[in-house]
Amino acid sequence: MTAGTSPSRRRLLQGLGAGALGLAGLPLAGCALESARAGGSDGGDGSDELSFLISNLDGGWVPSKSAISSYEANVWQQLTDKLVHTDPEGTVSPWIATSWEQNAEATEYVLHLREGVTFSDGTALDADAVLANLESWAVGRPDEGIARVGLFPGGTYEGAEALDDLTVRVTFTAPTLSFLPTLGYHGCQLLAPSSIAASLEEQSDLAVQIGSGPFVLDSWKAGDHVRLVRREDYDWAPEVLGASGPAELAAITFTVLPDDTLRASAARARQTDLSYNVNPQVLDAFTEAGFHIEVPRYLGFVHGYNLRTTVAPFDDVRVRQAVTRGIDRAEILRTVFTDAWEPATSWLQAGVPETTDLTELFEHDPDLAARLLDEAGWTGRNTDGFRTKDGEELGFTIYPTPYLTGSVPEAQLISQHLGRLGIRVRTQKLDIPTWTERVTNDLTQGVAEVTRSFVDVGTVAEVITDEGEDWFQVGSSDEELVRLRDEVAGAASREERAGVVEELSRHVLEQAYFIPLEQNVQRIYVQSPELSGISFNAVAIPSYHATTKGTQR
Repeated sequence: MTAGTSPSRRRLLQGLGAGALGLAGLPLAGCALESARAGGSDGGDGSDELSFLISNLDGGWVPSKSAISSYEANVWQQLTDKLVHTDPEGTVSPWIATSWEQNAEATEYVLHLREGVTFSDGTALDADAVLANLESWAVGRPDEGIARVGLFPGGTYEGAEALDDLTVRVTFTAPTLSFLPTLGYHGCQLLAPSSIAASLEEQSDLAVQIGSGPFVLDSWKAGDHVRLVRREDYDWAPEVLGASGPAELAAITFTVLPDDTLRASAARARQTDLSYNVNPQVLDAFTEAGFHIEVPRYLGFVHGYNLRTTVAPFDDVRVRQAVTRGIDRAEILRTVFTDAWEPATSWLQAGVPETTDLTELFEHDPDLAARLLDEAGWTGRNTDGFRTKDGEELGFTIYPTPYLTGSVPEAQLISQHLGRLGIRVRTQKLDIPTWTERVTNDLTQGVAEVTRSFVDVGTVAEVITDEGEDWFQVGSSDEELVRLRDEVAGAASREERAGVVEELSRHVLEQAYFIPLEQNVQRIYVQSPELSGISFNAVAIPSYHATTKGTQR
């Protein structure tokens, strides 16, 4: 270890293993990679096939549940199309919807569909198919366990009708500026009506999910792989991406390899074309070795924690504020991540057009944090040195998200920061199914880690109170939050909405409902230098329709 490395960084790097020390420290993948079926080749030389190593595909294939996963979304993007394309700046351009009109109140939209588009089973992607998809996104079939898409503006959705075979009118009960951009969200992939009508059990089988995208399913096995092959008659990619006709690649194989170090070593040994979410500490070494590294930021929330105010000790705003002020974000960026990561400036990503810099509301201030805890009555100390009140120790547990590489060492470092204030913070790593059960679905867990994207800020209203996901467990008790929620959701112009978003952001941060950490880089792609033609959408999911690999057909 070089001189001058801090003790906290030394401990964290030791915990990260050999992968933190650069490519030379990585073991060769060897038999472990072979057993994981990396490459998925059918016997050819692989020159027109893409091999993609991914840590898991555990979210399942029920669209409204798995579509928001950063893992499954990589597969969905190749199998399906969307009504519009939304780029990383939030700009909307035509795709299956070639044009549209919107009334002055933003309560009615008319979509004109591309002629001749079909799903891979031959079914027409026409107005009736779009109606079925809209109903699924906005309403779902909750009685059958099929949820609606969480960030689709279902709260104001009134309905849709076919004006003719290629024209759809969509109406809302209130202004809904978020409608068009959200059609490019990866939760809003177009599926054949037969797939939408399938039961919950049937939808869990990827083979049942029929899309209209540039690739079709060849085979899949849970926990092992998904193999896609080119759809030869595909010819309706969005023009903005600059390619037409069938995909250049003949096939893509997504192979599950959970071990971060083995995925990195496979890339190092050129045994795969692309490794997803390797350890951030090895990225500089990959760049020096000639690999292409993509760490695309997406539109959405920054990486952070939402705090459930019904769970002690977060039922006291002073404790929430103290935890917020006790975290040294600069040390996190120095220790856990690389220069590709940037500090949070709000609870929204800096790329969201309505974001303003509110860093002063959550910057590191341990003295203020200590005073807030004293004011909240946590003035005693137990034999371990942690704060107490009425005989109860001040502490909580963080379950690092399995969706973000670096979450575990970051949580461990935060535990150190808050430990200095007398707060005991335990950390425990879980797999995706257990994490979902223990954190997302367990409202007695006070801290929920957020790595969430959206394509339009208007959909923020869908998550913060009991008319949505009720992230903070405030219901409708915070009248100011409810007012701001309604004004953001109901704004008829983007200029009007921008000012309200700043008010909402300020209120959320002043109440310490959300603890920002850093700009969210949830998706890390280590790519072979032979690859080109990869594009990313507003939520940092790649399209491989125009991708080439060395010499193509």
